[in-house]
Amino acid sequence: MIKSVRLTRFKRFTDSTFELHPHGISFLAGANNSGKSTLLQAIAVWEFCRFLLAMEKGMPSLLPNFHGQGLGLSDDEFSPIAVASLKHLWTNLKSQNPGGDGYSLAVECRWLDAAGAEKRLKLALALTNDRLFIKTADTNLAATDILPTVAYLPPFAGIVSRENQMSGAERRAMIGRGLAGGVIRNLIHDMFQVNEQERAKLKEGRTKIKNSDLDRLRREDPWEVLQATMARLFGMQLDVEPFNQLYHAYIRVKCIKGTWDGKKFKRYPNFQPRDLMAEGSGFLQWLSVYTLALSPTVKTLLLDEPDAHLHPSLQAQLVEALEEIVAVTGKQVLMATHSTEILRWADHTKVLEFKGAGARYLQKDDQKINLFIGLGSDYAPKIDPLRKSKCMLIVENNSDARLLKAWADTLGIEWPKGLVIWPWTGGSTERKQLFLQLKAEVPDLKALSLRDRDDLELEQVDKATLRDKSVSNHEENLHLRVWRRRHIENYLLLPTAIARASDRPVGEVTDLFAEHALVAPANFASRDVADAMLDARGKEITQTDDRSIKRVLDVTPIAIAKAMLPEEIAEDAAGLIRELVNMCAAPQVAEAA
Repeated sequence: MIKSVRLTRFKRFTDSTFELHPHGISFLAGANNSGKSTLLQAIAVWEFCRFLLAMEKGMPSLLPNFHGQGLGLSDDEFSPIAVASLKHLWTNLKSQNPGGDGYSLAVECRWLDAAGAEKRLKLALALTNDRLFIKTADTNLAATDILPTVAYLPPFAGIVSRENQMSGAERRAMIGRGLAGGVIRNLIHDMFQVNEQERAKLKEGRTKIKNSDLDRLRREDPWEVLQATMARLFGMQLDVEPFNQLYHAYIRVKCIKGTWDGKKFKRYPNFQPRDLMAEGSGFLQWLSVYTLALSPTVKTLLLDEPDAHLHPSLQAQLVEALEEIVAVTGKQVLMATHSTEILRWADHTKVLEFKGAGARYLQKDDQKINLFIGLGSDYAPKIDPLRKSKCMLIVENNSDARLLKAWADTLGIEWPKGLVIWPWTGGSTERKQLFLQLKAEVPDLKALSLRDRDDLELEQVDKATLRDKSVSNHEENLHLRVWRRRHIENYLLLPTAIARASDRPVGEVTDLFAEHALVAPANFASRDVADAMLDARGKEITQTDDRSIKRVLDVTPIAIAKAMLPEEIAEDAAGLIRELVNMCAAPQVAEAA
């Protein structure tokens, strides 16, 4: 697998070298236009050029002392990546280098062979009259050397309703143009056929496949792994219909829904299979990435923002699935991403930060926080408003802030103008690091951090101020607060308010509470409320449980908050809202000891 890449006059990089982890996943991160995609595209161009030279001029064209001419091709034959014109491959669109031979752009990849010896192949490009020329500029390859095999997957462009069988060249061109969805059925069909052939081979002379062979097949065969993973994560499997190129025009792949017990998939009775096209775009994007990652012919996989438009849960599942693949196969995955959810949980040693004319792996975990600020994600646009207001509220998600604002409106408290809401799922220690990084950008910054107590011991939260006692050395102007009740949703567990919000009888709500072994006490708003209300699983009861308030009564947390009367709002919430307002109004606020 590739251990380093050197780019010469390729797009934004005049002369830059990138050292890479040759195995496992590397997460390419940085601001927009920092060069993440450029590196992936350069490797894709290198793969295309070396493949084309080997096919058209033979393996000797990649070896030392080859004296043949370069290979020429027109712009419509160039398919590894999508560019407006071939000139856009060159830095500042200048393809001519006075005094040279015209081969002014180069991509060099280095890797280790099986014996640990370093191998290199430098390919150079020239552009003359809109015709591209390719040649080997430097190499130490031998005829018996095995080169890395690379697959590049640009941002997903959707799936087509009909997909004919394609040659390898056609598929390569489709993927290079960002149309990976247009070849997904081909990839699945190939994988299915190989599995069918292997099963037939293992069954030769037998009535059934040996258990040991079947176990190995299920562990190692890409089709078997794909089906098991889909069943486990999505309750779904694929059904590939027979294809004969003599009389079938299109490849047909359908989805079947059912349940997975860890070994066998049981189809739902009377379920009618439906084409892939009927599934959501997030699932299809996930499937295209995972299918390509399973391909045994690919050793290095280049993924350009495969997490784009995926729900955070799907993002996490995708990364976990890829990590399982690389752990077994030793593959190399380079993933460009803007997802703070992915990067937050990634090992910092796997995060390749792009800055200036190069990129380096992070040395410390807290460097990720500084990286997030400039990711070009949802966080970056918050910096300018933060410089103006110098005041922010850190919450686990935006819905928490909406609940606070609804309570403030009911209490007649004016919500602070210009307050920046910063969603962050990390704990208080990580939020402290976030504050320190942002304070470097905004010296007078004031922040209130608010999160659920979850499983933190109640004694770790100050009863009067909600101060987080689990963190030592509190920073000035950073207010670390934790709800005393397990979740913010616990402050909504009041039958009278829920009845008003849902337009249901109070008795119906109390009956639902009884199913959760919960009774709302008379002093619901008090800080001295019963332990049962402090420790209830408010998030599950209000939203995620099968018999949750949202599912049974069709009422959302924000609707409950808006239906509450002033005297029903908990002292914890009212006190915190007043502290937030005072913090934003005061020029400087020091953290209480």
